[in-house]
Amino acid sequence: MRRFACVALLLPCLHAASVNAEVRLLLADTIRTGDPAQPVAGAMAWESTTGRVLDVGSADALQQRYPQAHRVDVGKSTVVPGLIDAHAHLVYLGNTLAQADLSGAKNRAEIIERLQAFEKTLAPGEWLLGRGWDQNRWDNTAFPTAADLDAAFPERPVYLDRVDGHAAWVNSAALRIAEAGGKSLLGDWQPQGGRIVRDAAGRPEGVLVDAAAALVADHIPALDDSAREKRLQVALQAAVGNGLTGVHDMGVSREDLALMKRLADEGKLPLRIDAYADGNQAALDDLCSSGLYQHAGGRLQMRGVKLFMDGALGSRGAALLADYSDDPHNHGLLMTTPEEFEAAVRKADGCKVQVATHAIGDRGNRIVLDTYEKVLGARKDSDHRWRVEHAQVVALDDIARFAPLGVIASMQPTHATSDMGWAEQRVGPERIKGAYAWQRYLHSGARLALGSDFPVEQVDPRLGLYAAVTRQDAEGQSPGGWQPDQRLSAAEALRGFTRDAAWAGHDETEVGMLQRGLRADFVVLDRDPLAVDPAELDNLQVLSTWVDGEPVYSASDTSHNES
Repeated sequence: MRRFACVALLLPCLHAASVNAEVRLLLADTIRTGDPAQPVAGAMAWESTTGRVLDVGSADALQQRYPQAHRVDVGKSTVVPGLIDAHAHLVYLGNTLAQADLSGAKNRAEIIERLQAFEKTLAPGEWLLGRGWDQNRWDNTAFPTAADLDAAFPERPVYLDRVDGHAAWVNSAALRIAEAGGKSLLGDWQPQGGRIVRDAAGRPEGVLVDAAAALVADHIPALDDSAREKRLQVALQAAVGNGLTGVHDMGVSREDLALMKRLADEGKLPLRIDAYADGNQAALDDLCSSGLYQHAGGRLQMRGVKLFMDGALGSRGAALLADYSDDPHNHGLLMTTPEEFEAAVRKADGCKVQVATHAIGDRGNRIVLDTYEKVLGARKDSDHRWRVEHAQVVALDDIARFAPLGVIASMQPTHATSDMGWAEQRVGPERIKGAYAWQRYLHSGARLALGSDFPVEQVDPRLGLYAAVTRQDAEGQSPGGWQPDQRLSAAEALRGFTRDAAWAGHDETEVGMLQRGLRADFVVLDRDPLAVDPAELDNLQVLSTWVDGEPVYSASDTSHNES
């Protein structure tokens, strides 16, 4: 009963804690709190047993108020609220880090070289797995083929995820295994929500788009529990090492949630995971039968579902209202039918589960918005916080629908700078006006939550801040920024990775700002992201990452002084 009394009388309890419990006091040159009522401070106190903030203010005032506090002095550094990636894939990242890295390869020959080097680490007969290829970077931008891989790997099965995760490139050995599984890939049939790229004779050429990839992927041997845990732990450490204190993990299965629960039980989750169920499957069934899930430790929850509408723009699977500008007669793919999608949304709504839907193309986004509007009906003003993940190419009239429907645009800044070299070729000069249009959403009154979609992009929110503010890639292209009118200010970008990301996950009473009563999740940076030249945002150094007032990553033992 005492705990609930403290909830009812929060301020007296916090005052009592400052006197009777161990208090830690952070001193910094600048603390960017994210709190509009007190945006800048020089000190912050928190209770070590609860990890919750007690006080934020000037260094002099808090040192007088908490003279016996354990001090953490980070000197000239800048402290910001813990960074939250509003759309990412931790398990996928762990798997990717254990595979051949093909990102940035300039041609097929470089891909083969990297694969041959990686193959030396494999046992005989083991599948050769990799990810990150992007034909848009090559002189020949046509899809690759199985024949491109067969000379180097005639017997070992090869499966390579495209950079966006929406297409697979496989060799003939992998195709033979799939054929032996009993389903012929020959002919002119196509799986629902996918496309087998075939030659004129109906033979698969070696690229499987969206749902078609499962025809081969389902034959890759599953990992044992030990390997799955090890890979997830590697991903978690990569996240906190880049300043992330929270991740909205999009598409978590029942089995992966069980693994996360086990790590949470053992105190091995260094950050907060907002897990979103993997579509209308077992994890959503569990939420409907047992209720929304929240771990007692406060670092793991599942109360949302991630659905799919269409594919990706880079592999021409995004569903468009009109033909692709560079591929006539191709409108992209719907990964689920509108009827099946509406049924899944209604199911989630009936179970009080937050809905988040992947939608890239203007047709895909319109179907999602139409369905949301239909299902919500008169409840569109309720606090549902339904989301569109990516909202990448959207008709201008549909951008204006987000705010009135209360729908969050969950977007990834580095997608724009990765795609800017070819995106207009896909959709033309008019449709591109509604692509990666961050300021148009903000000006319409919509909420904008920011993330990376790692491992599609890198697990580094500093790259997202840089891309959002400059709309340039690491080499400074395009000069002045691509579609510069859509750039965000540094403050808007930081808010998208903190306060607004927290709000998108229904977490604003826990994290997102450094404010009394919230959790002491924060990042220590070498410089102030709101004061540096925008070109330096991707060069900020993460000195340490803190969750619940405890360090979960430190760049060095001398990054701060304690007393």
